[in-house]
Amino acid sequence: MARANVELLQQFAWSKVLLAFDYDGTLAPIVDDPALARMRPATRTLLRAVARQFPCVVISGRATADIRTHLTGLPLAEVIGNHGIASARAIAPLVEEVRRWIPMLKGQLDGLKGVVVEDKGMSVALHYRRSREKRLARRRIDEVVGQIPRARVIRGKQVVNLLPEGAPHKGLALQAARDRLGCDTAVYVGDDEADEDVFSLDEPGRLLAIRVEESPQSRAAFFLRTQDEIDDLLRVLVNCRSTASRKRNGGLVRAA
Repeated sequence: MARANVELLQQFAWSKVLLAFDYDGTLAPIVDDPALARMRPATRTLLRAVARQFPCVVISGRATADIRTHLTGLPLAEVIGNHGIASARAIAPLVEEVRRWIPMLKGQLDGLKGVVVEDKGMSVALHYRRSREKRLARRRIDEVVGQIPRARVIRGKQVVNLLPEGAPHKGLALQAARDRLGCDTAVYVGDDEADEDVFSLDEPGRLLAIRVEESPQSRAAFFLRTQDEIDDLLRVLVNCRSTASRKRNGGLVRAA
């Protein structure tokens, strides 16, 4: 990691900073079956060490109950699911909206092999990673999704997420968590389109946005080359509050 980037991380680490992470593709590698997504043992150990030094939250698109099962035993300040929708003041209307989508989605997509309709209560994920005909699956998903009014579509890595239009998103969830935990600044690490709601926040000096794998369309100012470099970043964060002699380099790179 370039010295300037280490120094930037140090500046944030010395402030009242909140560390926030996405899960799939960020803390854990993407896998064909989302139920099997697991952090590497080294990542879990490093995250535990980081969470003992900083207030940490995970903000995931998974249902809250689901993501909690993957983070058991870690001293996290908060675990936020459903892209932050659970933070909405009026959840019931959002749930009712999603309930109306499910029968139609299942009715029209259940026949597509390898396509899974995941009902997350407050949102829906249409997975097609396991499809052998991904172009056909993606095209059919797009056709069906186009029939749903008032749905926000967020495309991820071989998944299409449907959220109620106007519902809270990850950016709002991060800001709210930062306020609740009494923090002044935040570092957020994510990997796909859903995380752009955080990356696009206009908060110079208050938010350090890091994306896993560079994308020319991303608003993130920094990136990690690969998902496994999250371990390097976590090591740097641990060492930012340790003695200078113990600092180690990581993989953070300024986006082009």
